[in-house]
Amino acid sequence: MAVDQLSAPLTKEQAYALVDAVMERDDLALTASAHENEDTGEWFFEATCDSPPDLEGFAELARQVLGGAVEFSVDAIDPDINWVAKSLEGLAPVIAGGFYVYGSHETGPIPEGLTPMKIDAAQAFGTGHHETTTGCLEAIEMLLARRHPQAIIDIGTGTGVLAIALAKRLGGRILATDIDPIAVTTTLENARENGVETHIEAIEATGLDHADIAARAPYDLLVANILAGPLTALAPDMAGVAQPGATVILSGILNTQADGMIAAYETAGFALIDHLKRKDWTTLVLEKR
Repeated sequence: MAVDQLSAPLTKEQAYALVDAVMERDDLALTASAHENEDTGEWFFEATCDSPPDLEGFAELARQVLGGAVEFSVDAIDPDINWVAKSLEGLAPVIAGGFYVYGSHETGPIPEGLTPMKIDAAQAFGTGHHETTTGCLEAIEMLLARRHPQAIIDIGTGTGVLAIALAKRLGGRILATDIDPIAVTTTLENARENGVETHIEAIEATGLDHADIAARAPYDLLVANILAGPLTALAPDMAGVAQPGATVILSGILNTQADGMIAAYETAGFALIDHLKRKDWTTLVLEKR
């Protein structure tokens, strides 16, 4: 199968935003990343795609996410290279909070005292390496030191890493949702791989619009690591399914977007408890008043 690399010079914020948007879909790219040229300081968006790439699809998504036209360049890459294996080579285990996230390629011993989670790179977003995921895991660790929620929902679950972390620590039943059916399948597979399949129910849902979500409400912990736009739009619905005193953990937010997100959730009836910053990314911890 022929594979191409698609790239475009962007600002750092634009490159990360486009990566997140591409990885929410399963029809545009095999992988997507943002990186800086250390010699020039210029930032690039890159995506590995089946050849030929859907340039119209990328252009339309860029207009939606970035608000303007982006010119992409396309280069053929060596089809004899196993790009999935090559990408995995660079993914070292991640320690975030009390969690240890690793791929199946990792052969080293699991450190004592940490909760292990085996999560491989996949079409769904979330291997634990992005600052948004590590921020959520750290926020979960801090929350569990204070209390143990019972009614939990993970919105935009991706690979299921956050739902699995909560299931490993708390047991019980956790509802994991995603707009992408591949993410739902991946979450269930990862739950089985990590021995928590009886604790996680994964469903395909857009936002909070699903009968199963309504049936399980109200929740005392809501976790959502998606994008700033959808998170802002969800604020009133979050308030509608959160019980008084519930904790909400939000990420997928650039530091420059944090103030607007806080304002939207304060308007919806939440109070800011903590604000974690990891490089360019924010994780917010809020409480339903």
